[in-house]
Amino acid sequence: MRIVVKVGTSTLTHSTGKLNIRRVESLCKVMSDLKNAGHEMVLVSSGAIAMGVGKMNLQAKPTDMPTKQAAAAIGQCELMYIYDKLFSEYHHTVAQILLTGSDVEDPQRHRNFQNTMFRLLEMGALPVINENDTVATAEIAVGDNDTLGAIVAVNIRADLLILMSDIDGLYTADPRKDPEATLIPRVERLTDEILSLAGGSGTALGTGGMVTKLHAARICMDDGCDIVITNGSRPKDLYDIAQGRAVGTRFVSARGDGQ
Repeated sequence: MRIVVKVGTSTLTHSTGKLNIRRVESLCKVMSDLKNAGHEMVLVSSGAIAMGVGKMNLQAKPTDMPTKQAAAAIGQCELMYIYDKLFSEYHHTVAQILLTGSDVEDPQRHRNFQNTMFRLLEMGALPVINENDTVATAEIAVGDNDTLGAIVAVNIRADLLILMSDIDGLYTADPRKDPEATLIPRVERLTDEILSLAGGSGTALGTGGMVTKLHAARICMDDGCDIVITNGSRPKDLYDIAQGRAVGTRFVSARGDGQ
């Protein structure tokens, strides 16, 4: 299968913004093993701004655009250094791609992006993609990496998008507030009832939330790509997800049965 894995800031870092070393090492090991098993793997990674915040010992995520972009520039270097180091230990070569909304909206740049991605996969590389936060503004930003993950997945004709976050999946209510909330293991249609279950952003350092994940699900399902929302604290769950086992919430596209 061709699998896109999107990891959120809460998966990659501690609340301090510093790298969660054990989790990132596990993620890279599992993705490398899945690649060894024959899957084509693509990583969409958040975390540049948060890592920049941590590296510069800032007290909180900046609120003004120039400082956000400066933190992203610092953090993106750190992020790619870590991925290059860890994937290299398992003999896999990473390739960095930074995108803005304009790169997928402009026809020529869109074709260039697709051509580059397909060639990287043919060459056996492992693309690592993030939004180009150092230059993106409201006018050209994709806005969140859940949506970016979905855009990447449909553009490279992926079989599966896995969104790794700080929650196990889609629940009947907010599990942080309602002890009676139960996990919804499978969604075949995005009904108004399902869409109404979305809440706000989950963490102070992140930008996503269930709203963006359901938006990503719509993009993927409409294009024939399955999508799974799962907890990023357990990278080994990627093995079960790749084999079609029930983990998190799987949104099943019209083209397949989720396997």
